[in-house]
Amino acid sequence: MIDPLKDILSRPLRDLRISVTDRCNFRCTYCMPKELFGRDYHFLPKSEILSFEEITRLSQIFITLGVEKLRLTGGEPLLRKNLPELISMLHGLEGLRDLTLTTNGSLLASQAAALRNAGLQRLTVSLDSLDETRFAAMNDVDFPLSRVLAGINAAVSAGFSPIKINVVVKRGVNEPDVAAIARRFSGKEYIVRYIEFMDVGNSNGWRLDDVVPADEILQLLHSNSPIETLPPNYPGEVARRFRHPDGGEIGIISSVSQPFCGDCSRARLSADGHLYTCLFSGKGHDLQTPMRAGASDSELTEIISRIWRARTDRYSEIRSDQTNRAPRPKAEMSLLGG
Repeated sequence: MIDPLKDILSRPLRDLRISVTDRCNFRCTYCMPKELFGRDYHFLPKSEILSFEEITRLSQIFITLGVEKLRLTGGEPLLRKNLPELISMLHGLEGLRDLTLTTNGSLLASQAAALRNAGLQRLTVSLDSLDETRFAAMNDVDFPLSRVLAGINAAVSAGFSPIKINVVVKRGVNEPDVAAIARRFSGKEYIVRYIEFMDVGNSNGWRLDDVVPADEILQLLHSNSPIETLPPNYPGEVARRFRHPDGGEIGIISSVSQPFCGDCSRARLSADGHLYTCLFSGKGHDLQTPMRAGASDSELTEIISRIWRARTDRYSEIRSDQTNRAPRPKAEMSLLGG
């Protein structure tokens, strides 16, 4: 077992989230509101996006530093052309224990089998409502709920199990869906994750009043059906775990009301090759430029090591103080991949 790289607060580097594109076909109000990400918005040009070979090279370096899990994100990762090719390349990396992907599910029906055959081990689908009207309003492009549900069914047929269903809960928007989603995905084929609405980026109009705290989400679940507390799977797991009576698992991620910065082991690699050491970082560290300038693996290893060893991020733990002051600039979730 590799002795992981640790930061100033003794947090190991275990997880790497890789954004393969900054583009998305949804305009969810909590991530990419269309008022800012409209038709005139300038996404990254192809030349600035990491190639599959560059992603694979950096991933192997991160694995040598202790990373065990890679998660592919976006934007919407299934918009990246020939994505199964990248998955196949990553799947073969020595030392990798877990390869997973997060998607909005819009293109999943046609790609689920190819993703599985390429070596993708696990899958997470973002789904904030089971009500057609609310779902269309939240994705803000009138995308039909039925196509996402068809994608989830295709993923089950392809052999993905359990599939994680991520639900961002926003006050006054989708609280009625909390219990409904737990009922719909209550079997052993699924793990439902409820996520408090977070102030990622600068464009989602976040207010503390819009947050439905984890304890309130738990009350909504208990009012529908009693659920049993489960222990964490591993140190640093972000979700509080529960078991549904029908055998499925439920989790609640409470980044706002009950921060877990002290156990955070996640780094993020943006589509343009910048390393971010926190979801709420304002600025990343450029890995693309030295890599394309001819830096060796050992030189890139030293750059990454130096960045992680200096890491002190704990934004969620100090958020309550910062909400009373002018908020600091933060990178958008569409660039970081959540």
